[in-house]
Amino acid sequence: METARAKTLTIVAFGDSLTAGWGVGPTQAFPAVLERELKARGLDVKVVNFGISGDTTAGGVSRVRSALAAKPDGVILELGANDGLRGFDPALVEANLDRIIGEFKAAGVPVLLTGMKAIMGMGKRYGDEFSAVYPRLAQKHGLKLYPFFLEGVAGDPALNLPDGLHPNPKGIEEIVRRILPDVEAFVRSLPAGK
Repeated sequence: METARAKTLTIVAFGDSLTAGWGVGPTQAFPAVLERELKARGLDVKVVNFGISGDTTAGGVSRVRSALAAKPDGVILELGANDGLRGFDPALVEANLDRIIGEFKAAGVPVLLTGMKAIMGMGKRYGDEFSAVYPRLAQKHGLKLYPFFLEGVAGDPALNLPDGLHPNPKGIEEIVRRILPDVEAFVRSLPAGK
């Protein structure tokens, strides 16, 4: 028999505009929609929006301490889209993400890593090198990886805002629908309370 959780679990959604909800209302952003769906599955969870539009992996490094101040039980890490758009060296992206993951792990906070692809015509070689960063980090740190945060949404005009980069409310619902089994398993694997 499963024992009741001692407290509401706090999940920090740590990312960029894709997490923050650029161009949509606060209740339509990824963290709010995800929290609603997790609660509908009987999970006592609060998903805190630590997304900052325009943020890069380097910016993420500087924000880990503030995210830890929220005392999260787990983190969903979604960063790298802006690095890819700007053509940043994949080795730099990897080093930054490695540091972010390391700091969360050192604080005892489990991480669910979401992958990203360089989607703006930087060439096949760059795209392959960029995409390879995420599975490599997941393997190194023993993390569960959701391979591509925008799976099923990237490139679909019906699911994106007119800029073609940011999901609209329907697109966010689709992201949550696809990632939900992974997040639910992640949440259920967390310790009941600290």
